[in-house]
Amino acid sequence: MTESPRTYNQTHAPRKYTPGRRRLSMYVAWSYPAEANRDVAVMDNRFSTLTEVRRAAWPAYEQSPYGSALTFSQGIAGSLELFFRAWLPFQASVHETTGHVMPVFQRVDHAGYRLPIDERVLGDTDTLIVFGLDHAVTAQDIEKSEVEALNEFLAQEGHCLLIGPHHDVGASDDLKVRAMEFAHHGDPLVPRQQRFGRFTRGLIEGLKLPVEARYGLRPATVAGTNKSVPLVIDRDADTKGWLNGVDSFNFHMHLPHYATAPDAGARVLGKQPIDLARPHPFTEAGNREFNAFVWIPPSGKRAGDILFADSTVFSTLFGADESLLRFWRNIATAK
Repeated sequence: MTESPRTYNQTHAPRKYTPGRRRLSMYVAWSYPAEANRDVAVMDNRFSTLTEVRRAAWPAYEQSPYGSALTFSQGIAGSLELFFRAWLPFQASVHETTGHVMPVFQRVDHAGYRLPIDERVLGDTDTLIVFGLDHAVTAQDIEKSEVEALNEFLAQEGHCLLIGPHHDVGASDDLKVRAMEFAHHGDPLVPRQQRFGRFTRGLIEGLKLPVEARYGLRPATVAGTNKSVPLVIDRDADTKGWLNGVDSFNFHMHLPHYATAPDAGARVLGKQPIDLARPHPFTEAGNREFNAFVWIPPSGKRAGDILFADSTVFSTLFGADESLLRFWRNIATAK
């Protein structure tokens, strides 16, 4: 069977409501041009070029189409395209599970079209997934109208907002602390300072949510593998079954800790043990796990659910197994 032909630069066709079948939408809160055009002479707060990826991960990206400038962008744009390719299995899983395609919106796309979160994004969506992959220096600030639109969205029963602020590496002004963080995660492609998620931080503040994304922590792994050790799951608190049949997420070298305010209604459903062989200020303060999956159930005027999970959990760049596929299906079917 041949692959379906690919299209680009088309207007989204709204999906019709189908009882029992959720409509999921992904919103990447970056400006693609702002990320792709970052000065590669600047070390911090930018994505790697594909050339840098190829050098660090050699020979993983030497095969077609990645290894040639004739078939794949070798700059930052090439690295951004790896994200889109790695989300395809999640999109396919959603389509298979729900019968609906899952569009991927960008705040500012390749062609420079700007799309804030409004009725065009929310009108045919039951679950909105917002990925905070914008570097803070690109100034993707949320607008008051977007907060209002999302409050209206969440006022409707059955709606769900999943927020994925990415890691926050190098927040300290102390260069020795930054060096410790870098040695902890061990990824040569992540600079000593890489602060993501200005948009999602504004979203969290605007919705008055008791969660803050911090750090970039390396999960502990099963000995001799690059598979994360199982999550510590609070199944009693998971009354909606978000993690039914799930025991672990995929491994990623630097994941955010979703710190929660005490007694504020946020349930930490999944905690990830940390690699303690690599010192980090967070573990030196006595912490042994970080919050990897958080649920804020409906409360008051908000009838919808809010979830926190990192964008890498929906990407196959870092592997996928049956546990992760089950999590995807749970997100696509939870009511």
